[in-house]
Amino acid sequence: MSHAPTSFLRKYVFSEDHKVIGLQYMFTGMFMGLFGGFLAYIIRSQLADPGSAVAGFGEVSNVDYNAMVTMHGTIMVFWVAMPVLVAGFGNYLIPLLIGADDMAFPKLNMASYWVFALSTVVIIASFFVPGGASGTGWTTYPPLSANSMYSAGVDWGINFWILAVALEFIAFLMGGINFLTTAVNLRAKGMSLWDMPLFVWEEIIATIIFMLSVGPLIAGAVMLLLDRTAGTGFFDPTQGGDPLLFQHLFWFFGHPEVYVLLLPALGILGEILTTCARKALYGYKMIIWATIVAGLLSFVVWAHHQYVTGMDPRLATPFSVMTILISVPFAVTMFAFIATLWKGSIRFTVGMLFAIGMVAEFLLGGVTGIVNGSAAADIYIHDSYFVVAHFHYTLFPIVLLAPFAGFYHWFPKFFGKHMNRPLGLIHFAGTILFFNMTFLPLFNLGMMGHQRRIADPSLFEYLAEGAYLQEIATIGAIGLLLSQIPFLINIAYSLLKGRAAGPNPWEGTTLEWTTESPPPHGNWSEPVEVFRSAYWYSPPDTEADFIPQNEPVQEAAK
Repeated sequence: MSHAPTSFLRKYVFSEDHKVIGLQYMFTGMFMGLFGGFLAYIIRSQLADPGSAVAGFGEVSNVDYNAMVTMHGTIMVFWVAMPVLVAGFGNYLIPLLIGADDMAFPKLNMASYWVFALSTVVIIASFFVPGGASGTGWTTYPPLSANSMYSAGVDWGINFWILAVALEFIAFLMGGINFLTTAVNLRAKGMSLWDMPLFVWEEIIATIIFMLSVGPLIAGAVMLLLDRTAGTGFFDPTQGGDPLLFQHLFWFFGHPEVYVLLLPALGILGEILTTCARKALYGYKMIIWATIVAGLLSFVVWAHHQYVTGMDPRLATPFSVMTILISVPFAVTMFAFIATLWKGSIRFTVGMLFAIGMVAEFLLGGVTGIVNGSAAADIYIHDSYFVVAHFHYTLFPIVLLAPFAGFYHWFPKFFGKHMNRPLGLIHFAGTILFFNMTFLPLFNLGMMGHQRRIADPSLFEYLAEGAYLQEIATIGAIGLLLSQIPFLINIAYSLLKGRAAGPNPWEGTTLEWTTESPPPHGNWSEPVEVFRSAYWYSPPDTEADFIPQNEPVQEAAK
């Protein structure tokens, strides 16, 4: 264990401490979340009242609207979900959960964050280059993204988009090496792989999925950049290229990427549910094996995003079958979580409320995903607002509800203070209410035939009857954004005046609760030795039988 840094820069800026780096990722992701949320406000305001001035910025043109949609999707997936869920919670919690004093490669860990920070600067800078930010959709399909026709011959924004994504992928590849090495080699004495908490397993599997799937998209991005700058024709049919090739390369990564985000969220849920239900996690090994199966299946379902490209129906059928099959492992996980709650002594902390809300909302996203996975149904609803609604019911619980749950749950460990419960309840109620108000109407819009990425629905007579649904969704989106204000106030208030939290305020049984809050440099004063599995409590100085987690820690210690 290295000596604790003394200077401000080494302690809080260029830190090698996994806890500081985890918080750097989290707060950078939160900042980008506010940015992405503001873009969503512009999008929804334009749809509810086309042609009006939005937030004093004047009328939104079609080009500007497409840029807002593109950057909103890009930022929320790559600059909010990835840094908060994968890198933020992963960096902070993995060493604490396995009894390690830090990550295996602290300097590489520091470098990964600063490469990510550079990517953040690049993606924001893309708004200010000639031609403005990329407006080709967050998937950046050619031929729209492969030539300069989109923005009158000057579109550096697309080049900046490619560069920013490349830098971010480099950062997360460095982080992934750290996660795998740390979990495999630095576990506390006595902790086997099957003793690791669920969150660590989910992070490991997510990291492996990311590292195996990202290569094709990196290759596609390089080819796209060469098409744009060097005159190659990988995606240009006039030069013998194929624009559909990029779709295959993108979605071979893009669909596993959904599970790269989902798995850490499920890990967070598992830790919170078992702690707040006062029960051992139901089906621990079953969940892990189901997750491994889902990870394998995630590589063979990508073409369900391409049913409308003219693929042979005989090829669409196996992708439909695989899409339905991949829902089974996650159904197993969801039912295991529900079984964990069954007859538990549930404590409705704010983190627990967000965790339960995530399960409920994600189930709706999963059920509608089966509809999208059917080729016959998808041909009708493809690129409609039904898909937008499904996508948000899948990703919003992952990207926001699960991180909120984890942040409320581990805030006492992060900072040694409790968050304010009334403000937390206001935040939870407003988020759930306005989220459903925003996206439930979009299912109806999609079934009515409303296509996404149309900046002015009023131009189409057949969409006029859905105008009131756009207005409801916009009111909901504004309410959803305003509902995050109590959360920001809560963070500031709790840091300044929050009630002090001890080492184990929730009476949890995993290792992070055995050290101080916040943990010191090196996490523990001496090496940790484990005498129990993650979800059972047994005092290390006795030979007592394992005691179920639903026994309070103080009682068990007696």
